[in-house]
Amino acid sequence: MRKNIDLVNGPVLKSLTQLAVPIMATSLIQTAYNLTDMLWIGRVGSNAVASVGAAGMYMWLSNGLAALPKMGGQVNVGHVLGAGRPKDAANYATAALHISIIFGLVFGLVCILFSNPLIGFFNLTGHQVIADARIYLKITCGCVIFSFLNQTLTGIFTAAGNSRSSFMATLTGLLINMILDPVLIFGLGPFPVMGVAGAAIATVLAQATVTLIFFVFAKKDNIIFCHIKLFRIPDRSLFSSIVRIGFPTCIQNMIFTGISMIIARLVAGYGDAAVAVQKVGSQIESISWMTADGFAAAVNSFLAQNHGAGKYSRIPKGYYSAMKVVLVWGLFCTLLLIFLPAPVFRLFITEADILPMGVDYLMILGVSQLFMSVEITTAGAFAGLGRTLPPSVTSIVLTGMRIPLAMLLIHTPLGLNGIWWSITISSIFKGIILFIWFRHLLAHRKNYVDISDSGKMYTESSKCSKI
Repeated sequence: MRKNIDLVNGPVLKSLTQLAVPIMATSLIQTAYNLTDMLWIGRVGSNAVASVGAAGMYMWLSNGLAALPKMGGQVNVGHVLGAGRPKDAANYATAALHISIIFGLVFGLVCILFSNPLIGFFNLTGHQVIADARIYLKITCGCVIFSFLNQTLTGIFTAAGNSRSSFMATLTGLLINMILDPVLIFGLGPFPVMGVAGAAIATVLAQATVTLIFFVFAKKDNIIFCHIKLFRIPDRSLFSSIVRIGFPTCIQNMIFTGISMIIARLVAGYGDAAVAVQKVGSQIESISWMTADGFAAAVNSFLAQNHGAGKYSRIPKGYYSAMKVVLVWGLFCTLLLIFLPAPVFRLFITEADILPMGVDYLMILGVSQLFMSVEITTAGAFAGLGRTLPPSVTSIVLTGMRIPLAMLLIHTPLGLNGIWWSITISSIFKGIILFIWFRHLLAHRKNYVDISDSGKMYTESSKCSKI
């Protein structure tokens, strides 16, 4: 079976599905990857979950920063590959990897040096909760470079129509994490009991393994990576093109995380148990949004390559084909969280006094899962056309509204549930607005026919030669 799928020829739904299925599977694996940590840490207790929840916010923040090279690299690589210029694609990929390495090293150093004030932001109360949060932050974010590289490499492989390699690499990482988590957390065999630190070490080792596997697959690639010269500094215009496309998404994601951190601080006012509920609940909720994010990546690459190839009639077909699948998945997740919240939440935290809060969270957030899936997939479609600004503006404005809305609703009888409703209401509006906006874009083809300015600097033969 071909690893690189032809996205610019043949049936639209078939090629899109062939690319999307491994990506969606990868996203589900990533969700399982995160839930595995929660499953074992939850067995330690809600205090440990609260520690990981607070420190994990900075890992989430790092994903926003990593979105710049990932998104900018993926879109540019897709455009020039669609235009039949693999060496240009290799140079864009090289530039994206350079940015990932620099960002990863700087972010990791900041988290190590400033772990005390970073964790202090959340106003946690338990001494052990704070200490564990600092340890988890130093280990996971201190070694975040592997996560940065993995995200960028995933974007590059996906842009080339190869989602199977990402699936295999991520699956291997999950298996390693599943094995190491109980061993390092509870001290099985010759290993000492390490608790939260053990979970962090297991995560980093799994991420490092995924990076290694990606490099192995890259060595076998004969389309992009065989042209890459990693130790050569690419042309400056490549960096500017990556930043132009990736910057809005980066800012959007980092502001989104910053707002979520403020929300988490409001949640912390209801006690460490409420922080644990939000952490576990958001991981359960990620079943829907990470899968939608995976499908959005497929739509991104499909639209990018067809745009680069000038096959504009395939763009709306690809978007609406993807939307049909996403709507079914979003509806399933909505029904799951609304009608089966208790048994799902009980898998992670069994403490009777916390369960009712967890049930409320899942039921309220369940209302917005369908709309959130639409929002994420449509944002991927915008990005595939090089238009990352509309989804960024929509997300920043409406996500920002969560703070005043939450502060208003917590002073009503809703209390803590008012915070969850502020998240759900904003997600509903984001999904509706982005869908209408993209339909308007598709209705006026001239808006997206000539929008790419990916560099056309190289005219060398595209024949691959190993470096």
